[in-house]
Amino acid sequence: MTTFLLVIIYLAFISLGLPDSLLGAAWPVMQLDYGAQLETAGFLFMTIAGGTIISSLVSGRVIKRFGTGKVTFVSVLMTACALLGFHFSPSIVWLVICAIPLGLGAGAVDAGLNNYVATNYKAHHMSWLHCFWGVGASLGPIIMASFISGGNTWRNGYLVISCIQFALVIILLFTLPLWGRVKNKSNLSLSEGVTDSERITTNEDIEDIKPIKIKGVKLALIAFLFYCGVEATMGLWGSSFLVNVKGLSAATAASWVSSYYLGITVGRLITGFITFKTTNRTLIRAGQIIALFGAVILFLPLPSAFSLAGFIIIGLGLAPIFPCMLHETPARFGKKHSQTIMGYQMAIAYTGTTFMPPLLGFMASYLTLGFFPVCIVVFVAAMLLSSEKLNDLLKKQVLLKTKSTAM
Repeated sequence: MTTFLLVIIYLAFISLGLPDSLLGAAWPVMQLDYGAQLETAGFLFMTIAGGTIISSLVSGRVIKRFGTGKVTFVSVLMTACALLGFHFSPSIVWLVICAIPLGLGAGAVDAGLNNYVATNYKAHHMSWLHCFWGVGASLGPIIMASFISGGNTWRNGYLVISCIQFALVIILLFTLPLWGRVKNKSNLSLSEGVTDSERITTNEDIEDIKPIKIKGVKLALIAFLFYCGVEATMGLWGSSFLVNVKGLSAATAASWVSSYYLGITVGRLITGFITFKTTNRTLIRAGQIIALFGAVILFLPLPSAFSLAGFIIIGLGLAPIFPCMLHETPARFGKKHSQTIMGYQMAIAYTGTTFMPPLLGFMASYLTLGFFPVCIVVFVAAMLLSSEKLNDLLKKQVLLKTKSTAM
C-alpha cells in the first residue's frame, strides 16, 4: 500500500512538471494566433507564479484541515481544468483567467507532496521525486513541439497535457483513502541518518509559537531564495551570456544550457543512491561547494570550453540541494510545524524563481551581461553562508538542550 501510494506521488510529480515549461515552448505560436505583444508571456508567467506563491503560503492551514490527499486531488483537478481552459481560450483575457487556477493548483500540490514525502518517506525518494519533476518538465515541450511541428495547433498540445492531468485526477479520487493509512503507519524517524552529535531539536514541545518565529526558519528561507535564484538565473540568462559574452553560436549555447539541466536531473538520480550512505546535511554542503566551484570557473577569464564544464558542474552541484533541504524540514523544525514551514519555503522558492532572474536582466540592460557569473557566485555564496549559519544555530540548540537535560 505504501509503495503503491508512492507510485501515485511519483506520477503526480511528473504531472507537476508537465505544465511548467509549456508556455515558453508554445508562446511563439500563441503570440501569432492572438496578435499579442512578446512581453504578454511574462505577464502570464507572473500571474501563474503569483497564484503559486499564494497557495504555497496558505497550504499549511488548508492541508491541516482537509488532508494532503484531498488537497492534492482538488489541486490537480484545478490544474487540469486550467490547462483545458488554455485549449479553449478565445483571447488573452481568458488565458489570464485560466492562469490563476493553474498557479494556485501547482503551489498547493508542490508544498503538500513535498511535506508528505519528507515526513513519511526516506531521503532518497525526495531526490528521485524531483528528478521525476525534471522528466515532466522535459516531456512538456516535447509533446507541444510534436503538435506544432506536425501542423497541428498548439491548443492540441494543451489538450493532451490536460487529459493526462484528468487521468491522474481519476487515480487520485480512487486512492484518497490510502493517504491517511500510510501516514498512520509511517514510523520514519525525523532524524534518520543523523548522528547523535548532529541531532536536531524538533520544536514539538512548542505549542503557541508561530512557525515563522522558530529559530532558524528565516535562515532556511534565505537559502531557498538564493538556491532558486541561482537555478532560474542560470536557465534564463545562461544562453545569452554564452552568445553575447563568450561569442558562441545560439545553437551551441542552447545545447550547453541543456547540459546544465541534464546535470541537475542526472545529479538528483545519483543523489537518491548516495542518501543511503550519508546525511542530507552533508549532501547540501557538498552540493553548495561544488556549485560554487563551477560558478568560479564561469567567473574566471578562461577559454570558452571551460564554460561548458562550469555549467555542468553547477548543475551537478545544485542537484542535491533543493530536495535535501526540503527533506530536512521536519527534522529541523519539527513535524508539527513542517507543513506550514514547507509552504513558506515553496513560496520563497517561487519568489526567487520569479523575481531574481529579472533583477539580473535589469542590471544587464544598463551595464553588461558580463555580470552574469558575478551574480551566480554571489547567489551561491549567500546560499552557502545562510545554510552554514543555520547548521551552527541548530548545533547550539542541541548543545543547550543537552546541557539542560543533564542538569
